[in-house]
Amino acid sequence: MNIQPFISEQFNGTIWRMEIDELTETLFVEVRDSEEKKVHFGSVSLINGKTYFKDLTTPERWLTGIEAAYDGVLLLHNYESESSPVHKGLIAINALTGKTLWSNYNFTFDHLSAKGPIVYDSRIQPRKLFIADIKTGATISKYEASIYEELPNNVLLPELVPEEDFLDIVPADTFGNTIHYLKYNNFRIVSLHTLVDGQLNQLLFIMDGNKKIYEDLLNNKIQKMQPEAFILHKNHLIYIKSKLELKVLTL
Repeated sequence: MNIQPFISEQFNGTIWRMEIDELTETLFVEVRDSEEKKVHFGSVSLINGKTYFKDLTTPERWLTGIEAAYDGVLLLHNYESESSPVHKGLIAINALTGKTLWSNYNFTFDHLSAKGPIVYDSRIQPRKLFIADIKTGATISKYEASIYEELPNNVLLPELVPEEDFLDIVPADTFGNTIHYLKYNNFRIVSLHTLVDGQLNQLLFIMDGNKKIYEDLLNNKIQKMQPEAFILHKNHLIYIKSKLELKVLTL
């Protein structure tokens, strides 16, 4: 048994952040080009593998980013200023077309509920939370924590485990004392670092029982050890290769 990527999409810049719309199973990426001071966005379906759009930009070329995703809409934020990390303003993008549905530069995102985004008007103190219509940006009602539960998250992250527990998987040139590991059904998923001829590399393995069925070089000739390299969303293994390429495997 061998598996091949269900999605393999390369972007023009470093994939900085990913966000998954739990309702439509759409994956969004935020891609940054630090030299050009430019950020753009992509939308990919985890159901059919189709790329809906990529290289989407907004009028604000740099000081914007992904805030959340819900029911076929990507929410972007701006910043209060170039020197401030504080988010301000919201722009709603249709996940299929990339068209702007609405924008409100006074709203600030608080969190995502099962009924939609919870926002507040940054001009009003003390802060008052409202639930907003994701399609129009209109406020629906005041937020009450007892009524609006948070949206469930189906993302699983690998755990850090001792290398010695997986001697049947790890190569002899493994670098470091720990690896990132996740088990899904009969699959064992591992990311680790190797040191070959003084060069540090990051690898991904998938084992079906004790048999290796997939391997990929995630990063090579890197300067330091990288954080966890993959996530699992339902039955989709999602990872980034060389900081530029989005890959998704169906397990």
